[in-house]
Amino acid sequence: MRTPSVILAVIALIASLMGPGAAAAQDFSAFLREMRAEAASVGVTTATFDRETEGLTPDLSLPNLDLPGRRGPSNAGQSEFTLTPAQYLAPKALAAQAAKGRQYLARHRQALAAIERRYGVPGSVVLAIWGRETAFGAAKVPYDAVRVLATQAFVGRRKAEFRQEFLLALKMLQDGAVSRAGLRSSWAGAIGLTQMLPSQYYKYGVDFDGSGRVDIWTSETDALASIANHLAGEGWVRGLDWALEVKPAAGFTCGHADPEEAMAVSRWLARGFTVIGGKVPSATDRAAPASLFMPAGAYGPAFLITRNYYVLKAYNFSDLYVLYVGHLADLIDGGAAFATPWQAAKQSSTAGIAAIQQELARQGHYAETVDGRAGMKTRLAIGRYQEARGLSVDCWPGDAVLKALQAAR
Repeated sequence: MRTPSVILAVIALIASLMGPGAAAAQDFSAFLREMRAEAASVGVTTATFDRETEGLTPDLSLPNLDLPGRRGPSNAGQSEFTLTPAQYLAPKALAAQAAKGRQYLARHRQALAAIERRYGVPGSVVLAIWGRETAFGAAKVPYDAVRVLATQAFVGRRKAEFRQEFLLALKMLQDGAVSRAGLRSSWAGAIGLTQMLPSQYYKYGVDFDGSGRVDIWTSETDALASIANHLAGEGWVRGLDWALEVKPAAGFTCGHADPEEAMAVSRWLARGFTVIGGKVPSATDRAAPASLFMPAGAYGPAFLITRNYYVLKAYNFSDLYVLYVGHLADLIDGGAAFATPWQAAKQSSTAGIAAIQQELARQGHYAETVDGRAGMKTRLAIGRYQEARGLSVDCWPGDAVLKALQAAR
């Protein structure tokens, strides 16, 4: 007779041979049973749930899943967090997008004017988001949204958030908003021309063309209005620029670019900052609070960013994304390229940036999340560390700063 210890050992061996993918697939059935019990909370019937999840399996090939064997922060598939500003904001690509944007501005001029009257968001801004999200509808959206959202709710890094998104996707099918074949998404579960999540569709989707259905898949008018409604709902300020490119006053470095230190644009100008790049600040701009932002540290332009910058960031939480859509909107409106060029600078890998953040935290310069992303607070912490050590201040998350941090242990 086999002893219980032998049986347990055999079970453990089998589980190890199966690997994390097979084990996760086994647990997926239990996960679906949990979600079936929650479906009624958003109005999804058991009939809908059973029909749409029959034969459903998780897609464990998706990036950013919380699976055994996938260690540390992962930004795979997210160019906003792996490219440098010089790479992400390539002038030729932006110019090509702006040319297409001007074509759509002419095509939808009447609708965009009506959208701006209702929501206060310029047509160029709405078009820029559409252009970035799906290349004005030309980009392929290859994934089955139900499968993606179920997988993200099951083993994603933001499981709690995606449980609702998964159920709301089923509700969209039940409500007849879209067919299952038409409900395609990105690997992160974003849907339609607007690349919204299902919760955003229900919160901000607009039937602007009067068809009786909110259609962000085939109605360009509905998609554009839904984007504008999203921005308005997040607090877009009518008549306020998103950012002003500036030449910093003498003595100001990227080590002073603290997003939490804001004052009126007029005060920045009084301190010796100069607006460059062709923009002329309006009275609304001059009165608005703004903070100094240097996204490439010492290797690129400096900006005064306003509330509308952060409204754009609420659409996609990435500074490079905001710079792209904000600048694209300016170009669509006939604005000029940035006056200060982006310089080529090698950025550390995701793991390297995480190591920089860990060292900065250990030495008391950084108190934010260690995520391997070179955001505002990471660059600020690097700059302040460099100032404290008497080093050249560039605020850049490269290998040189990591070596300096490690040498200072």
